[in-house]
Amino acid sequence: MARGKFITLEGGEGAGKSTQAKHLAEFLRKRGIKVVLTREVGGSPAAEEIRKLWLSQDEGYWEPLAELLLIFAARREHLTRTVWPALKRGAWVISDRFVDSSLVYQGNIKDEAGADVVKSLYRQIAGDFEPDLTLLLDVPVATSMSRVKKRGGWNDRYQLKAAPFHKKLRSAYLALAKKNAKRIKIIDAGHAEDTVSKDVAAAVSKRFHLKTK
Repeated sequence: MARGKFITLEGGEGAGKSTQAKHLAEFLRKRGIKVVLTREVGGSPAAEEIRKLWLSQDEGYWEPLAELLLIFAARREHLTRTVWPALKRGAWVISDRFVDSSLVYQGNIKDEAGADVVKSLYRQIAGDFEPDLTLLLDVPVATSMSRVKKRGGWNDRYQLKAAPFHKKLRSAYLALAKKNAKRIKIIDAGHAEDTVSKDVAAAVSKRFHLKTK
């Protein structure tokens, strides 16, 4: 049986990752592909418990490295319990966030753990494994903040940040995409939901030679 494909969705707050992950899963299932839809931090029973623990305290409660280790403990559980078994049985896995989020949030934006530490930890838990395709949903900061306000989601440690944080976050993601152009495809997520979903489907179809209709 052929190994499944691993697709990750990345982007800042309000980019529409969860929504587009669901649309993509539906698109693939209509083409007879078995899909596992998952997320980070979380994605397996133990990883979801770690997520609850991680989010149970305000930002600053966890010492930076300890916080990063929590996230990577969840990631290891996610990989071993959900991602790798699904890929092995031929399913395609779509994950709302993966290690690129750690590189950007903990390794770059917060300037506390450092990208080198993130990369080192990742090698220890995952070796040279990486997504087959990463879709970076890029959206202007003003648009993303407006979306989050509209849905009443200003209760997250990152969503509560002011505009300068989100601008830095966007720049870090775009820089990461530039360094990993073969793996990361930038999607303009500032358009309407259905337009973005078509662009996502087109990008996935092109990469994996799927029929769009």
